Parts: sequence; structure tokens; C-alpha cells
Amino acid sequence: MKNSNMADNRKENDYKISIVVPAYNEEENIPPLLENFEKMFRESRLEGEVLLVDDGSTDKTFELARENEKKYPFLKALTTKTHQGLTSALQRGFDNAKGDIYLFWPADLQYMPEDIPKFIQKMKEGNDIVTGWKKGSYGLKAFVSFFYNILSRWLFKIKVHDLNSVKAFKKEVLEDLPLRKDWHRYMVVMAAEKGFKVDEVRIPLYPRKFGKSKFGIWRIPVGVLDLFSVKFQVSFMRKPMLLFGSIGLISLFLGFLTGIVALYLRIFQHEGFRPVLYLVILLVLSGLSLFALGFLAEAIVSLKEEIEYQRKK
Repeated sequence: MKNSNMADNRKENDYKISIVVPAYNEEENIPPLLENFEKMFRESRLEGEVLLVDDGSTDKTFELARENEKKYPFLKALTTKTHQGLTSALQRGFDNAKGDIYLFWPADLQYMPEDIPKFIQKMKEGNDIVTGWKKGSYGLKAFVSFFYNILSRWLFKIKVHDLNSVKAFKKEVLEDLPLRKDWHRYMVVMAAEKGFKVDEVRIPLYPRKFGKSKFGIWRIPVGVLDLFSVKFQVSFMRKPMLLFGSIGLISLFLGFLTGIVALYLRIFQHEGFRPVLYLVILLVLSGLSLFALGFLAEAIVSLKEEIEYQRKK
């Protein structure tokens, strides 16, 4: 298990935190956002940095961030130059982070920096990753998020209520997680599957004052498909034969039953129904192919685990 055996006894100001803030066309939010970060650092006495990552904005988001680097010593402005998406912006920030604890914090001011100490307190209690359980009204996204989180909890058997919110996590958590495009949403379930200790903290969600939401209806089918992809990764890639072998057995069994029907028609009805014979061949070959695919996948997983073991030695 990766989770801590006891709570971390360090004080809040013993942690160095790295707050990664992806921003895409958020120029109006940058000045008040930085003011709120400055206030949070001053009042909480936390030590750390804010890595504001401009994701190829077409407005003055990056220029404003660069201009404020001298005013706010904790600020580091980065850019991806072209719009590559949230996961890419997060990865850019994480690659440049120097803290013990990383936080993902949006730039739209719907989450306030004043809540960050709550996450650090939860980390002090021995957690490896803490996610925000947002409370507030956010229109259509609330409806989508409700069903997404119910489906996620059912699939992954995880107790936290909100998987798609702000997060804080130890540096070593990120080192064990693959961050494919849009998979930042599934950091919590992947971390829990690897044995990291997960908890949540309630935080308010505020209405957006400036800029436009980046939420699009197309994200719903993409998110659902990604959800099942992650489920496959965490559940079946450990034992792929469990999936491919089960389906293969079902296919072979159906082929056997169909073969009996074909023999019955031929012997007792004196009728040869060729499509039934083709179906028998298809089911049997499919079953054998799935078994072969399962053995191949098992070999790949074994090789992957051996590589990971050697890397960690």
C-alpha cells in the first residue's frame, strides 16, 4: 500500500506547495486571482509557488501573468504556445513544479484560493490525495456532474463525491499515474487503485464573473468513453485474461450450442442449413482468437510490471 501509516506531523508552513493553474482566455480573472493567492499565502503562512500555465490563449492572459511575476514572487508564468487542452497544461505545470504537494486550481475564480489550507490540513492527516467536494449552483454542469460521479462511484467503488474538482496530492502520486489527454479527471480513481489514501473536503463553488465557461456538450460522450477506458485499465489490464478469456469462453460455448443445433437439423430433419455452419465457425474462431489475445495481453502486462519493478529499484 502507498498510503501513509500515520499522519504527517509537520506544520502547514513546513510544506512547500506547487499550485498549477491552467488558464485559457482568462485575462479578466488574472489580476483578482493573483491578489487572492497573495492574500492566501500571507494569511496562511504557507510556502510555495503558483505556476500559471497559459494554454495558448488568444487574449492577454500570458502577457498579464508575465507582467505580474515581479509583483508576486510566488508566481511563475508558463505557456504551451498553442491550445493543447487542460491535461497538457497541467503536465507543463507539474514538470516545472518544485513543491512537496501539488494542487490543481482553475483560473476562473469559481474556486477561491482561501480554501487551499483546508486541503493542506487534510494532507497533514495522512492522506495522499484530496479532492474538493464543491457546493454551489453551476447549471447544466451540475446535472452532468451528478450522473458522472454516480457512475464513477459505481464503477470504481470509491467513496469521494466529486471526482472532477480541484485536487491536492503528494508529488509521488503523480509519478505513478499516466496522464493521457483528458485523464486528469480520473486521477483520484487511478490513485485509489494504486493504494494511495484518498479523502475529500467540502468547498464552495462561486459563480463565474468574467470570461466564458470552457464546458461543451461534446465533453459528455468523450468523458463517458474515457471513463470506461480507465475502468478497463484499472480493472482488466492487471488480469486481461479475465476479460478476454471470459468472452472467449462464452463464444466457444455459443459455438458448441449452435453446433448441436446444426447437427440436429442435419441428422433428424435431414436439412443442411449452411449459415448455421458459418455461425459455428465464426463463434469458435472468435473464442480461440480471444483466448490468444488474452495470453498476448498477459505477456504484455507481465513485461510492463517487470519494467516498473526495475525502474523502482
